[in-house]
Amino acid sequence: MQQRLEAATTPADSDLVRAARGLPVRRTPVWFMRQAGRSLPEYRALREGNEMLAACRTPDLVTEITMQPVRRHGVDGAIFFSDIVVPVHAVGVDLDIVPGRGPVVAEPFRTRADLDRLPELTPEHVPDITESVRRLVAELGPVPLIGFAGAPFTLASYLVEGGPSKNHERTKALMHGDPRLWHDLCERLARIAGAFLRVQVEAGASVVQLFDSWAGFLSRADYVTHVQPHSAAALAMVADLDVPTIHFGVGTGELLRDMGAAGADVVGVDYRTSLADAIERLEGRHAVQGNLDPALLFAPWEPLAAAVERIVAEGHAAPGHIFNLGHGVLPTTDPDVLTRVVELVHQQPVRAAR
Repeated sequence: MQQRLEAATTPADSDLVRAARGLPVRRTPVWFMRQAGRSLPEYRALREGNEMLAACRTPDLVTEITMQPVRRHGVDGAIFFSDIVVPVHAVGVDLDIVPGRGPVVAEPFRTRADLDRLPELTPEHVPDITESVRRLVAELGPVPLIGFAGAPFTLASYLVEGGPSKNHERTKALMHGDPRLWHDLCERLARIAGAFLRVQVEAGASVVQLFDSWAGFLSRADYVTHVQPHSAAALAMVADLDVPTIHFGVGTGELLRDMGAAGADVVGVDYRTSLADAIERLEGRHAVQGNLDPALLFAPWEPLAAAVERIVAEGHAAPGHIFNLGHGVLPTTDPDVLTRVVELVHQQPVRAAR
């Protein structure tokens, strides 16, 4: 018989946090990567005339943008509005987020001398982040705030390549050509990413996610040798704070077990790997997050609803399941479809307590 749970009164007792911990839930929790952003007309109106990095460092804007999808969709978690390059920009790296392209670094990192451009990140570097998180926690009530940071490998790739890359050739050349410099660079980035996560948790975030957007470009051997230890170090920096951690990458089907072993409570699964296969690969050791293909949000409702119901059912085999997309919300997505998906997920039966 399914245990009946009273409505959550705190983020710690929310369905999202409970699912991340592998505890019984009232209903399957759902949130969407990039839910706060380009698909919402109210977001586009608010961002008019505000550059991305400036918006990420302005508490009034961060608070409103983060809250928009919670109000509109009724999602079970709010993802903090920021960008993975915010912490490295905060410690002094000269970069800009170029519309239509992404982060662009003025002087790419190529030599040992460049390490001096990456000092430790402290709360004094990001007082606005602390302020934004505190405001959001006060406004969200029992809805948990999800903090996040970019993983060391993905941050390193942006710094070494100078911006987004299709092949990551300079990154891989440095990784194999000067492994000592590579590890020293990633160690610094792990401390920055971990410190950024810690700032968010200490200000009130209830869950954190480490994004390794580009990890799927690596072989498993390269990931285990050159990347996993640094992701583990970043996650370890919040291990004493008693918040669940989520680890997500794109195209990482062959890396899921190793990503979980880096210390995550929840492993995010992108849409290229079925949730059933992911759960089998993880051997029941981790809760999972995912993994509807964002493109299916453009399909007719009948096949979309069938995919949603299948994913929720597959998630019952894991210790816990947080419904999400297998990547971010696409800019031209109809927001009303996202709201319908949330409602449908919430209507599905939850797994029986074990």
